[in-house]
Amino acid sequence: MSAYQDEIKNAIRTVENWPEDGVMFRDIMPLLQDPAIFRKIIDSFVHRYQGQKIDAIAAVDARGFILGAPLAYELGISLVPVRKKGKLPFDTVCQSYDLEYGKAEIELHTDAFNENDRVLLIDDLIATGGTMLAACELVTRLKAQVVEVAAIIDLPDLHGTEKLKAAGFDVYAICEFDGL
Repeated sequence: MSAYQDEIKNAIRTVENWPEDGVMFRDIMPLLQDPAIFRKIIDSFVHRYQGQKIDAIAAVDARGFILGAPLAYELGISLVPVRKKGKLPFDTVCQSYDLEYGKAEIELHTDAFNENDRVLLIDDLIATGGTMLAACELVTRLKAQVVEVAAIIDLPDLHGTEKLKAAGFDVYAICEFDGL
């Protein structure tokens, strides 16, 4: 792991037993509150993706928006919000996915991408992979191509990255944490 990756990982706050007992919540708010570290996060994504001929960033509701907006700006490409069901005002496509205790749905506008657009999917964290996999399904349903799924944090013990890779998607995370 590089020095900037260590610095980013060390700035992530772990909140034990939240939102329920046994969960080690990885809080990115300290990253956002530190301008130098936030810049390193965005710069690391910019350096990874510049020159890859990406047409759009699909940013997952809501923390993905925080990363996707400055990244789209720096790369000079489109930003497309992947929203929770009922939040988009135009014609949408919807995908349901399983949560630990139930189901949820996300949506994209039907005109979010052009056919064969190359799309980077971004969120703050990959846990069980349900939200990211549902977002990938929406992008591909609109006949665009997911170039990569990206996040600050991967939680490999929850197997989300494995699920995404098994579905044929490339995955990148700046750092990872063991445990739940």
